Amino acid sequence: MSDEIFMREAVALARSNVARGGRPFGAVLVRDGQIVARAVNRTHETNDPTAHAEIEAIRQASSTLGTPRLDGSTIYASGHPCPMCLAAMHLTGVKAAFFAYSNEDGEAFGLSTARVYAEMAREPQAQSLPLRRLRPAGEAGLYEEWTRKRG
Repeated sequence: MSDEIFMREAVALARSNVARGGRPFGAVLVRDGQIVARAVNRTHETNDPTAHAEIEAIRQASSTLGTPRLDGSTIYASGHPCPMCLAAMHLTGVKAAFFAYSNEDGEAFGLSTARVYAEMAREPQAQSLPLRRLRPAGEAGLYEEWTRKRG
C-alpha cells in the first residue's frame, strides 16, 4: 500500500469522527507496510485532553504489539501533530510521520498548535508554564533503585 492510501484512511477516520460529534483528527500507524492501529481524537468522549488520534494510535499499537517501542513505524495523521503527539512519536521510535492538513490550514478554525510549538521552543524558565527543579531534602537514589530492580 502507498503513503497516499494510508493518508486517505486517516482523513476518512477524521471525517467519520466529525460525523459522530468529534474533532477532525484521525491517525493510522503502519509498521512493515501493514496497518497496526487506526484511531481518532476521543477527547469529546473521554474528557481526556491527551486522547489525540496519534496518541490513541500509539497506545493501540503498543498494546497490540506488546511493546512500548514502535521502532520503524510510520504515522499518518489528518492534522499536523501537536507537540505532545510529536514527542510521543520520538519517545516510541516512530521513524516518520505525515499529515494532510497543516497548522496554517487549521488556524482559522482554532485547530492550530503553532502557538504551543512556539512556547515550547522557549527556555523552560521563560515559558508561561515554567519548569523548575525541586528535589526534596534528603531525596536520593531513585534512578539507581530503578536500575537495580530492572536487573
